[in-house]
Amino acid sequence: MIFVDTSFWIAFRNERDAHHARAKILMQEFFRRRETLAITDHIFAETHAYFVRSVPKREQIMRDLLENPIVRHLSPTPEERNLTLSWLRDFQDKHWSYVDALSFAMIESRKIPAAASFDDHFGQPGTFRHLH
Repeated sequence: MIFVDTSFWIAFRNERDAHHARAKILMQEFFRRRETLAITDHIFAETHAYFVRSVPKREQIMRDLLENPIVRHLSPTPEERNLTLSWLRDFQDKHWSYVDALSFAMIESRKIPAAASFDDHFGQPGTFRHLH
């Protein structure tokens, strides 16, 4: 299983994104290895919001994240929410959003070995492999 962040989905579907080519290569590799891609509703919401002005892109994102059989939706537990708040309090020197910290908490608590993201924050926890 690989956790897939908003920044990855944006790069994958936005041909003008600086990381688009790399995202396509990584996605091909994920398909080749038959990986399960994990997301949260927060990731879906951020990605959908990014493409909200483009109906075709918005529709593609809904197919990618909601209708794709290799994408698994994870819902945070109360313990993961508490861990998220602890991380935000304990690491005030970091500029993590709530969604980033929640992602880190879920990755850690579920022992997900890797996350695909072009957000440099995903390299900061050091508890999982950052694919970028």
